[in-house]
Amino acid sequence: MDPFSLLQDVLSMLPAQYAGDVVVVLSFLISTCALIARFWRPPDPTSKWVLVWTIVTAIAQARGWNLPAYQPGKKAAMVPAKVPRQEVEQRLDVPPGSTRPGKPPARASPPA
Repeated sequence: MDPFSLLQDVLSMLPAQYAGDVVVVLSFLISTCALIARFWRPPDPTSKWVLVWTIVTAIAQARGWNLPAYQPGKKAAMVPAKVPRQEVEQRLDVPPGSTRPGKPPARASPPA
C-alpha cells in the first residue's frame, strides 16, 4: 500500500475538521522543509548534521520534487564520492568532464 492511500484511509476516519487541520499542518511542514532544503547547503559527509539534512530533504521530497542536486558524500552523478569520476563517466558512457556539477552535458554534434 502506498503512503498516499494510507494517508487517505486515515484521513477518512477522522472528522472533517481534524482532517483539514492535519492536511494543513503536513502541507506546512513539507513546504517549510522544502524551503530549508533550498537554501541549506549539504553538510560535509562526516558532519553531525548529515542526519538532520537527510530527514529535512526526505520530508521536502514528499511533495514530489526531485532529489537535491548535491547530497553529502555524493557527486553530481549520485554515486559515492569515493568512486573516481573517470569510472563514472565510463559507466554512463558520457564525454570526460561532463559529470562535473553545473556543467551541461557535452553533445557529439549540434542539435538539428
